[in-house]
Amino acid sequence: MQLSLKERINQGNYFQGYAYSYPHKTAYRPFEKPYSLEEIWKEEAKNQLFMYVHVPFCEMRCGFCNLFTVANPKEGLYNPFLKQFAQQAETVSTSLGDAKFSRVAIGGGTPTFLSLPELESLFQIMKDQFGIIPAELPTFIEASPKTIDEDKLAFLKETGISRISMGIQSFIEEETKTLGRPQNPKDLEEALRRLKKFNFPITNLDLIYGAGNQTPESWMYSIEKLVDYAPEEVFLYPLYIRPLTGLWKKNSQAWDDFRIKLYRAGRDYLLTHGYEQVSMRQFRKTGSPKFTEPAYSPQEDGMVGLGIGARSYTRSLHYSSEYAVSSKEIKPIIQQYNQMSPEEFGKVYYGVRLTEEEQKRRYVIKSLCEGAGLYTENYRQFFGTDVMNDFPVLEELFELNLCEDTSEGIFLNLAGHELEDVIGPWLYSDAMVEKSEKFTVL
Repeated sequence: MQLSLKERINQGNYFQGYAYSYPHKTAYRPFEKPYSLEEIWKEEAKNQLFMYVHVPFCEMRCGFCNLFTVANPKEGLYNPFLKQFAQQAETVSTSLGDAKFSRVAIGGGTPTFLSLPELESLFQIMKDQFGIIPAELPTFIEASPKTIDEDKLAFLKETGISRISMGIQSFIEEETKTLGRPQNPKDLEEALRRLKKFNFPITNLDLIYGAGNQTPESWMYSIEKLVDYAPEEVFLYPLYIRPLTGLWKKNSQAWDDFRIKLYRAGRDYLLTHGYEQVSMRQFRKTGSPKFTEPAYSPQEDGMVGLGIGARSYTRSLHYSSEYAVSSKEIKPIIQQYNQMSPEEFGKVYYGVRLTEEEQKRRYVIKSLCEGAGLYTENYRQFFGTDVMNDFPVLEELFELNLCEDTSEGIFLNLAGHELEDVIGPWLYSDAMVEKSEKFTVL
């Protein structure tokens, strides 16, 4: 039986799950028979899609990372990737037909692990197959301090990248070591200097709180150092220790109270130093660009994933390659991708179907936990029903004073944002929780 939100909060665990995607890939399973891409997308609206490109390689694998990536891949794993990416893009483009994209994100892994010629090829493939020109629509890319040099940054700036995101995690070397991510502060500061020089419309920097040897004082040192660089966006991530990550094998202590104290201190500092809160994790410098054109709604519009490890979704079907975390299990999946034929790229083998109730649940979770807020009229227009009738449990957000009282919908307040990692899992369906719990993480 599902606990009430109040009961979940009273457990004292503020970090019950990061609801950036619903359902999580652990709820995906092999389909009884493959679907064709044409079949999946035939009846879907394709006028404002999101493209996500996944590059499954990094120069190192951080101890907290559970992403689909391999560190320093050998040539046999790495070299065929772009050739296969080009073939996949051609097949997907043909299958989609007339499709338009409103957003593009290149993640991983670390996209800037690719060489400059490889990055150039990646963007050329997207242009050739989908007509994507980054200067004409919001385009985001992830980077790491060790993989961005001036030549790559100059190319990305000239190409029209709107937002570049880099994980800092901490400015203190001893803390990054405990996170399984050795990082020389001098190298980090040089990378930040290069980023500043190229002045992208939005530079986003990430920090992590909850490392084993972190203190309130060391956390605030990193916060203050980060604000000195004045990035347009900041993400504060709680340290989650997930199965089969490097830290999972070493850590057994609970540290919720410690993490929430650090979160509050970092949040409050940002809010008094020129930043506004968008979601639990995201803070935006006042006056920074907001990408509203072309129009895109993460609750309502589809996503097309390219590259092994990428997730795609239509309104009722989510799909991807098989999910794994350990390098030992990821490598064979990449090897399989490297051998796929055009016909195989045109089929979908693994994912989950969403009932209408699950579609509604996903809409509510993404609206509340990604910062946009839940506009009741938008929900009504999309589903033809009233959200409070569909989910009467949402009344508890008002009863617990976790949201603004407005006629437009439900918008989390400061206390509500703090509890996003409780609110998201509270809204998961029993069916999806059961699927995820039965999944064996490889």
